[in-house]
Amino acid sequence: MRIDILTLFPEMFSGVLGSSILGKAAEKGVVEYHTLNFREFSVNKHGQVDDYPYGGGAGMVLRPEPLFDAVESLQQDPVNKPRVILMCPQGERYTQQKAEELAKEEHLIFLCGHYEGYDERIRQHLITDEISVGDFILTGGELPAMTIIDSIVRLLPGALGNESSAHTDSFSTGLLEHPHYTRPAEFRGWKVPDVLVSGHHAKIAEWRKIESLKRTLQRRPDLLPSILEQEPGLKKLVMAIEKEEKQN
Repeated sequence: MRIDILTLFPEMFSGVLGSSILGKAAEKGVVEYHTLNFREFSVNKHGQVDDYPYGGGAGMVLRPEPLFDAVESLQQDPVNKPRVILMCPQGERYTQQKAEELAKEEHLIFLCGHYEGYDERIRQHLITDEISVGDFILTGGELPAMTIIDSIVRLLPGALGNESSAHTDSFSTGLLEHPHYTRPAEFRGWKVPDVLVSGHHAKIAEWRKIESLKRTLQRRPDLLPSILEQEPGLKKLVMAIEKEEKQN
């Protein structure tokens, strides 16, 4: 996968993209990152990329010319065009399902804005996706882009040491992930559940499924309707968990 990032602050990305799993994925050739300062495509000698909004108002608005020219300079294949992703609090709420969708692409371009906003023609005629990482405002699109890139790259084949890790994470299965334990088997009087040291793989899988359901029911009950719609057989298990919790 190739990932291009259009930003006024490319230096923000060097540490993140060069470290940990993201850095190792690039070293292994799983992904390549390119940052581009779209100020290079400014329409005047002062490097200005924003202007006052028509109709008045506070703040500055990013002009369309620099971003259109920057994106078009990266679209080398006229047939297989990349996904162009705009970071914006007005966009679609980001989910693990969206990460899995984007991980199937060969080329992604991220637009990281600043100031008051974007000229509307950028939204209408340049981008393919408009994404928000939550209902809050940041000073720019760089941090959301880093978050989304991290969530995508870890799904790429070869990025993680254990390929199954990404598929059992919270939200990938629809449920929150089950609890994890490691050595020592007993710590300060707290023991690892017996089933996990039993070596009985079927019982371990069943325990993990039940614990995932319990955690989802306790922490994110809003996720259950869609899960039960896909797996109606889980309804009896959910009812049993609810009955047990009431008794306790």
